[in-house]
Amino acid sequence: MQIHWYPGHMHKAQRKIREIMAQVDVMIEIVDARLPEASTNALLEEIRGDKPCLRVLNKADLADPAVTKRWRRHLAEQPGITPYVTDTGQRQRLDDIPRLCRELVPRRGIPGKPVRALIAGIPNVGKSTLINHLSGKKVAKTGNEPAVTKHQQKVLIGRGFQLLDTPGIMQPSPGSVMGGYRLAASGAIRATAMEYTEVALFMVDYLLQRYPGRLAKRYELDESSDHAPDMLDQLAARRGCIREGEPDLHRASEILLNEWRAGKLGRISLETPDSDTPYRLLPDPEPEAPTEDGD
Repeated sequence: MQIHWYPGHMHKAQRKIREIMAQVDVMIEIVDARLPEASTNALLEEIRGDKPCLRVLNKADLADPAVTKRWRRHLAEQPGITPYVTDTGQRQRLDDIPRLCRELVPRRGIPGKPVRALIAGIPNVGKSTLINHLSGKKVAKTGNEPAVTKHQQKVLIGRGFQLLDTPGIMQPSPGSVMGGYRLAASGAIRATAMEYTEVALFMVDYLLQRYPGRLAKRYELDESSDHAPDMLDQLAARRGCIREGEPDLHRASEILLNEWRAGKLGRISLETPDSDTPYRLLPDPEPEAPTEDGD
């Protein structure tokens, strides 16, 4: 799946981040706990260089807790990265973020030397909600659509701590085909830049393989078939998505994706630290050429 969605303001945001990085002490990168790899921006990794990074796995209440534990261990082994798991409803854990940043840069946070933290992340991961909570007032716009924040701003969080907010920026194209599907499913990409039915078929196929029984339980479907198009047809019929006597797959796809994003299918993660599985929606890989000895 090809996704072409890189608004002009994101080019400006990327350029601005590069310009101010010398003034930044620590980066706070918000990622989606359901897809920590796909929602990590490789451009930010390159821009921050050797600056410490607090990587916040947000929306953890929607992710598979066992998978999130694996991600936390995996990220803790990466140089310069400190993982932190939370969700926007965990006020106490959100309040701990300034303290964690201070611990990463102990030379700052003293009178006259506030910790200067750059908060960044792809669209729709909860960045603005976090800023508003830490500041105690609505200083950043929030919304369910990506690209709500358009401009950079500085936010003072008590004494000795400053947040530099940036628009949600995304790479010009996802790092892999599977990453594109995951980002689209999560809502990080505008609906106009993706095909709903294609993304829903990815979700159906993934759920059948990794979380069997979830679709049947939620939509009263027959999971004796493991064919994603058949299951989406069933979902359309169960939810009354019929147009001119045929299943309205676009409407059925919207229902599936919106309910997954809201957690109505249970706690589900779309990737693990050790695999980028080529699910069945992709062509089968080309067979490897035999070696000279026939192995």
